[in-house]
Amino acid sequence: MAQITEKLRAIMALDPARAEIDFAGRNYSWGEIAGVVATIESLLAGMGLPPEARVGVMLRNRPGHIAAMAAVLSSDRCLVSLNPILPDAKLFAEVAGLGLPVIIADEGDVARPGAAEAVARAGTAAIVIGAGLEGAWLLPGHERPMGAIGTSPGVAIEMLTSGTTGNPKRVPLSRSAFDASLEAFTRYERGRAFSDAPVLRSGVTMVINPLTHIGGIYGCIGALVAGRKIALLEKFTVAGWVDMVRRHRPKVAPAVPSALRMVLEADVDPADLSSLSVIIAGTAPTPPELVDAFYAKFGVAVCTNYGATELVGAVAGWSLDDFRAHWAEKRGAAGRVHANIAARIVDAASGAVLQCGAEGLLELKGEQLANGGQWLRTTDRAVLDADNFLFIRGRADNAIIRGGFKVQPDDVVSALQEHPAIREAAVVGVPDERLGAVPAAAIILKAGAVAPGEDELRAFLKQRLVAYQVPVHFRIVADFPRTPSMKPSAPGLQALFAG
Repeated sequence: MAQITEKLRAIMALDPARAEIDFAGRNYSWGEIAGVVATIESLLAGMGLPPEARVGVMLRNRPGHIAAMAAVLSSDRCLVSLNPILPDAKLFAEVAGLGLPVIIADEGDVARPGAAEAVARAGTAAIVIGAGLEGAWLLPGHERPMGAIGTSPGVAIEMLTSGTTGNPKRVPLSRSAFDASLEAFTRYERGRAFSDAPVLRSGVTMVINPLTHIGGIYGCIGALVAGRKIALLEKFTVAGWVDMVRRHRPKVAPAVPSALRMVLEADVDPADLSSLSVIIAGTAPTPPELVDAFYAKFGVAVCTNYGATELVGAVAGWSLDDFRAHWAEKRGAAGRVHANIAARIVDAASGAVLQCGAEGLLELKGEQLANGGQWLRTTDRAVLDADNFLFIRGRADNAIIRGGFKVQPDDVVSALQEHPAIREAAVVGVPDERLGAVPAAAIILKAGAVAPGEDELRAFLKQRLVAYQVPVHFRIVADFPRTPSMKPSAPGLQALFAG
């Protein structure tokens, strides 16, 4: 990660006394962060870990974990993300199966029953992160790796996907791809280029997405290399998010679509959000009605983007200038394709390139994708217009085949969310003995709304969908099973309808 490595090292040396992380009511300085980074780097070097060695990190949204991340990346090693919210058995099995020479984990995670035994079985050394930024140390009895030290040449992070449609996968993200991605993202800031000399800037970057997800780790790395203070939230709550905005007065804040709905429903005082010009909304499709409702209440533009773990972040998005100039005519677009990315729409069956305005599968090409300059076919149905604005119509790989008819869950979700009582909906396919599979809908009601009956819902949907798209099963829930990035989890939803 050549450029990012240099920037991280330079930024940490500029002003050790300046506060850099606000977490749980306390400010942590660059000096405190750099001290833990240096300790972890020394411990890794003492194990004989060379550059590009794989280092597992159980990432939580805490200051010590940002220091661990910086230590691994600034020493040109490969960070292998581990998700500590997994059940013990699953997490420990993953540790055993990855062949890591060392893992870095919070002292609370190391103390979990069976954790030390799992580390011993894996032959893995372990570095413990203290609460807050109290330091780092070797786990007694697990000071050195027992097996061979594997490397991942050219790879910055082996990143977990969100697991929306199944078990999370681990995707290798190269150093060069991160450089290209952050360089493209920096163009959205007026008066700033990625090649600028490292400086400490005013303003605050809010990091609310989990560091185990590309949105969280990307936002964190972006803030570090930009020299901006980080306001870190361990888990999203409306009260915590609003308090962070009220105290730091940022112009830009992140929020996933489900969080935007929660803020709207909580009837937050617009004065509390008066500093904001833009909400950056990613990780899941954001309905245009939600963008309009948020803008109407708070006067804040919701700038969506499109990306994925495999794409090393966003490849398309709205800028504030584009939003002001084009939202009325481009309403519902995910944004404009980044200048360093080529995009085209192809026919799913033949691969033929389609004209502007036609719907098909999205293909992308660019240095950020780190695939040798080849076209990369996504699984997203999309439309690209003449101005390079991208409209995502849904996923091609989660279609429900109902007796030979193809049902796209996103189409059903859009129709359900037009109902005045429904705050959010999610649709999955469930097995059916006669038809193979049928759609099932989980629904979250707006506060104070009267629950519609199933017959009412079916009649409402039949005015907007063809008959085979209408769900067979409905369930009203307080919340969905969700991934760490707050997307509805398809396996979790299917479990709701099991039997």
